[in-house]
Amino acid sequence: MRAPRALIPLFAVAGAAAVVVTAGARAAIEEGPSAAAPTLADAGENAPFTAINAMTWNVCGDLGCPSPADPAGAAAQVAQRVAASEVGGRQVRLNAVLLQEVCSGHLDALRAVTGLRSWSWAFAPERARGGGDRECGNGRGTLGVAIGTDSALSDVERVRLPSPDAHGRSMVCGTVGAWRARLCSVQVSSGGWDDDPRGRWRAKQIAAITERAAGRRVIVGGDLAERPESPVLDPLYRSLAECDQGPGESRTGAMTLLDQRGTPVAKTDYLFISKSAGVSCGVSPAPVRTSDHHPLAAAIRFR
Repeated sequence: MRAPRALIPLFAVAGAAAVVVTAGARAAIEEGPSAAAPTLADAGENAPFTAINAMTWNVCGDLGCPSPADPAGAAAQVAQRVAASEVGGRQVRLNAVLLQEVCSGHLDALRAVTGLRSWSWAFAPERARGGGDRECGNGRGTLGVAIGTDSALSDVERVRLPSPDAHGRSMVCGTVGAWRARLCSVQVSSGGWDDDPRGRWRAKQIAAITERAAGRRVIVGGDLAERPESPVLDPLYRSLAECDQGPGESRTGAMTLLDQRGTPVAKTDYLFISKSAGVSCGVSPAPVRTSDHHPLAAAIRFR
């Protein structure tokens, strides 16, 4: 767990116009300068104090996961974490979740859960070979990444990241006007033999994510498939602070990736936040039976 940093006055941000990156724009990201990212502009020193309790979690919602839970069961697991997640040795209620490897069918189930029916949700599908949306098994809809917030979410942007043909990765971002903050959920290419074993695509993806994460009130959460010390993550660590990175510039953090026995083996899940925010975060030691990742939760204070 990382102790809260000193709080520094933070300027507000204004939401950017929604953008959907097309296949043509994807080519620009891969081969040259990426399209202009939404600007989170400063709005003066009178920005309201904002406390956000956020979680990033690779829920492993497709086939081949530790527990082939139905959408309702997976939604119940997320709802349980929303109601009470451990941060800094205390239980907090979340008001933002950033999900990866989630199926659109899970979001349908989440929208029906008591306590989450008024939440706003945004989803971006991954792409299969040929450019179509990647389907989840057992009729659960499409596979992708998602954001959920208990305040209205606007200016939603779905970004197609530079990716190998067989595994097209995406990022979804949205602005919560009440918080004057921009949130993004992302999953980059894995090290699998059929995905990105040498990390060439991950480096391009991290560069694109960093460019999109420019701003003064930003939260970026996701499964980045790299350990903290990896130079691939240098751009994000330079621009933002990771909630569990340790004192100063130390790049550490509790392990989140689980092996087949449910034992933590590496940190691959991250919450990057504007450096001037106060934050404490942690990984709950409670067993996870439905995913091969622990969730990472943080209490964030913008002012």
